[in-house]
Amino acid sequence: MELSQQQREAVSQWIASGESLAVVQRRLRDEFSLSMTYMEVRFLVDDLGLELKTPEKPKPAAPAVDALAGQPPVDPLAAPGADAPAAGDEEFAADLADELAKPDAPGALKVEVDRIMRPGTVVSGSVTFSDGKSATWALDQMGRLMLDAGKTGYKPSQGDIAAFQQELSVQLQRHGY
Repeated sequence: MELSQQQREAVSQWIASGESLAVVQRRLRDEFSLSMTYMEVRFLVDDLGLELKTPEKPKPAAPAVDALAGQPPVDPLAAPGADAPAAGDEEFAADLADELAKPDAPGALKVEVDRIMRPGTVVSGSVTFSDGKSATWALDQMGRLMLDAGKTGYKPSQGDIAAFQQELSVQLQRHGY
């Protein structure tokens, strides 16, 4: 399909202003009564030597930090002051985010979620406790947590158990469970 010089200039202006192919397609139809498929519009833009601008996507906030602070994730589009976290919560979340951002320190507890779940489990994974001992864990269909250190008689410390439960909760939320 041949376009007039005026139509080509209009398409060039639309693309230069950051319009998408779908918008260009609609405007060609509405303003010039030209019915073109999306692919034809794409070829037209290529033929005219134009480059589409890709809009910058806003970086998503880390909802895990809000979840760790005991608050629901903050909706940036919500009305100001509506269920806003207290100032102390923001400081706690910032401190916690700093701690989580540190590289694995010796003696740090580490929880991992399996990419392929073990048969008979809803979700499974492994944990390395602060004393360096590793174990596997799994949640079954009834919501029961199973922990297997592989060594008879091994019991992680109470602090490790609490840290494991907290980190497991964070990892499960991060993976959509």
